[in-house]
Amino acid sequence: MPTVKLNNKVPNFTATITDKSQIKLSNYLGKNIVIYFYPRDNTPGCTKEGEEFRDNHQSFKDNNTVILGVSKDSVSSHNKFSSKYNFPFDLISDENEKVCKLFNVIKEKSMYGRKYMGIERSTFIINTKGKLTHEWRKVKVKGHVEEVLKIIKDIPA
Repeated sequence: MPTVKLNNKVPNFTATITDKSQIKLSNYLGKNIVIYFYPRDNTPGCTKEGEEFRDNHQSFKDNNTVILGVSKDSVSSHNKFSSKYNFPFDLISDENEKVCKLFNVIKEKSMYGRKYMGIERSTFIINTKGKLTHEWRKVKVKGHVEEVLKIIKDIPA
């Protein structure tokens, strides 16, 4: 499967979300989508990022925008993570890395000198017509959600 490119339509995909149901990207046509990829549930940076999207959720919703978080964690892990921090948006369980590969976020990482493949924290905006309009890679959590929200507010209705 090819990877997404800026200013191109994002291929439709199906994924499993927090309540174990299947979603299709095409179900969200007519809404902006913020899809953010994060390495792991219940880690400090990923929790902080999720909390910031949670705390700004109403502003995104008021601007016709759906938020979807994605990691390789299981649905069970996502359910616990989402419940613990009261996330009002769905988390996609991408254990087979299908969505991660579509957005090209699996990168070589290093921790304590050990190299491994993992998710590079990234965020994408897909507009109401299904076109990828913005992307952030190698995201630093501090101030990121506010930056994404500012862009969303500038998108014409």
